[in-house]
Amino acid sequence: MSENSDRSQKLQALSGVSSHQKAQILAEALPYLQRYDNQTVVIKFGGHAMGDEALADAFAQDIVYLKLSGINPIVVHGGGPQIGAMLNKLQIKSEFVNGLRVTDKPTVEVVEMVLAGAINKQIVSAINRQGGKAVGICGKDANLMIAKRITEMPDPESNIMKAVDIGYVGDPEEVNPHIVEVISNSDLIPVIAPVGISRDGHTLNINADTFASALAAKMKAKRLLLLTDVAGVLDKDKKLIPQLTVAQARELIRNGTITGGMIPKIEGCIEVVEAGVEAVVIIDGRVPHCVLLELFTEHGVGTLVGKSEDPALT
Repeated sequence: MSENSDRSQKLQALSGVSSHQKAQILAEALPYLQRYDNQTVVIKFGGHAMGDEALADAFAQDIVYLKLSGINPIVVHGGGPQIGAMLNKLQIKSEFVNGLRVTDKPTVEVVEMVLAGAINKQIVSAINRQGGKAVGICGKDANLMIAKRITEMPDPESNIMKAVDIGYVGDPEEVNPHIVEVISNSDLIPVIAPVGISRDGHTLNINADTFASALAAKMKAKRLLLLTDVAGVLDKDKKLIPQLTVAQARELIRNGTITGGMIPKIEGCIEVVEAGVEAVVIIDGRVPHCVLLELFTEHGVGTLVGKSEDPALT
């Protein structure tokens, strides 16, 4: 599609919106544009949105609009289902321990090939098709993410740390964001695969949420957005909780409102906020244009975790 044709389609789409509605949209968005001007926002892209072409295109549009609005978006992506599909195709058995994929030598080679290769370039291409200038890298580039192998994990029942051998799976140990800053401070958009490097030169598979959290904390990002396949944190009546302080989040874990896989996600949010990120938002990635809705509208589309109940965080 030519640039003129694409512009014509967008103008036709806007033709059904009245001048009053356009003014309302701009009036609502302007305060948020000022709040995030020249700020860094780290976005973890994963879940259902990655496998849905329409949602993936909407996400790519959102990222381009952020960049055009004077915001510095940094995309960190997952790819678990795609890795699983490739492992099955190659007849390599795979299993999980506490939600982390056991990654032996053949598996880590597939992980790097899929994450830093196929998936990364698909996202880069999607952003570029929408008019952006994306650049794909991984945590090994310029020693962006130096990690250490995970050798112990909490037992799910007792919560006591126990020794494990899950292969080449790592936790961030040192973040060197210079390469991301160079890219982000230009007109380019960094798209990062969560593959790291150990101090002894081994490739390590890193959970995408963990990778994005470590990067956001190091860069003191304004926001960390975690796209998921859930609406956010729900109360005991299954209603969305739009905002939580760190203290409230801890209390909801203690009283059993937050359970299962949401517990480590919220604990990670708390750590990131305490490390200096203003707020972390768990967003439903199944909602088209969820990134723009979260950042540029009054109510957002997920659960925000921040230090306090400051109205400016909503």
